[in-house]
Amino acid sequence: MFPKNEVLTDEQAKTNRKITLENAMKLGNNYRGKAVITFEDSEKVKQIETTIWGLTEEWVILKRGMVIPISRVHEVRF
Repeated sequence: MFPKNEVLTDEQAKTNRKITLENAMKLGNNYRGKAVITFEDSEKVKQIETTIWGLTEEWVILKRGMVIPISRVHEVRF
């Protein structure tokens, strides 16, 4: 379960997160490359290494239809 509040407070950090997610999605779709996503659910901060298949304005779409709200993503590395 994901709370509704945003984990990042800085506007530049939010912009950078969106750009990094888009680049990670391109890496996943074109080369099947994986990204490491650090996110926070209602329990704690977690990390997952996976392929990002798609993005919407609000969601990161992963394999098998799993989704993470963009507002809950702390960091993306690839």
